[in-house]
Amino acid sequence: MRINIKNGATAIAILLITATGISQNNEIKITESTVEWKGKKITGSHNGTVAMKEGVLIMENEKLVGGSFVMDMTTINVQDLKGDGKEKLEGHLKSDDFFGVASYPTSTLIIKSANKTENGYYVNGEITIKDKTEPIAFELAINGNQASTQLKIDRTKFGVRYGSGSFFDNLGDNTIYDNFELDVTFKI
Repeated sequence: MRINIKNGATAIAILLITATGISQNNEIKITESTVEWKGKKITGSHNGTVAMKEGVLIMENEKLVGGSFVMDMTTINVQDLKGDGKEKLEGHLKSDDFFGVASYPTSTLIIKSANKTENGYYVNGEITIKDKTEPIAFELAINGNQASTQLKIDRTKFGVRYGSGSFFDNLGDNTIYDNFELDVTFKI
């Protein structure tokens, strides 16, 4: 099992938790998990998927205490278009205008803490896109062997500013909203 962790203190904490025998690393079943994205613009929206490369949820005494997820950005797939339009948009999303997958083939989310709620957990973590790391907080529902969440991410915080009305004037109908949405379901 590989865990992509950039913080040495987090790695030590995971090792200590594992050594006590009270934690359980639940590897994400990559082929059974889904990450669906949706991006909106003035004149409509586009949606698709991106594949997960690896992931783990770390449980201690049956409570979520950490985890990490790595997305394979080279797998960005557009589902609402076909043919040349699909290929063109996928190429553009993978280009340096957006996610620059040749230089940044993965994006990572690390769970730093999780507080139990009535419907699951309130999670605090860090998300890294294009080597820029930002804090993120979200609700995560865990039901049996499935975890799910919906995220809104401001792409401009990661240097993805193409078509953003926040940075460019006179875009008119070509304005692309800063936030994109992720609907994530993990099988564990």
